[in-house]
Amino acid sequence: MKKSLLLAALFAVALSACGKKEEVAADAASAVVEAASAVEATAASAVDTAASAVVEAASEVASAVEAK
Repeated sequence: MKKSLLLAALFAVALSACGKKEEVAADAASAVVEAASAVEATAASAVDTAASAVVEAASEVASAVEAK
């Protein structure tokens, strides 16, 4: 009887420990999603800046060609 009770207690502890791992995994997944969103926003900003620079450079080149 004591062995069964001990085994049940160990099983309950093992199950509760497994549940905590899922919470940690969910928190880690949430952090990864947030980081990916931040990277995406930064990349979009960099693309917009680069596109503006290309448009400006093309405009300058067109002006220089017209001046000749």
